[in-house]
Amino acid sequence: MKTCIACGMPMTKPSDYPMEDESKDYCIYCARPDGSMQSYPEKLEGTVWFLIRTQGIDEQAARELAVRTLARLPAWKEQTL
Repeated sequence: MKTCIACGMPMTKPSDYPMEDESKDYCIYCARPDGSMQSYPEKLEGTVWFLIRTQGIDEQAARELAVRTLARLPAWKEQTL
């Protein structure tokens, strides 16, 4: 089982991969419609709004949490804003 390098999601079935391409190291939620991986700014914004929606925290707290969380993932280890 692979884990998404961009968000940490376990990828257990073909539908978890962009365009069901199991050679990808990132999941469908970290992919653009063409199957390429989202940029750091795109993933950061998506993560912020996901945290607001699912955790009920304010935008500033969500942004701080998203930055800390993404920094631990292989795709974003070298990223800064």
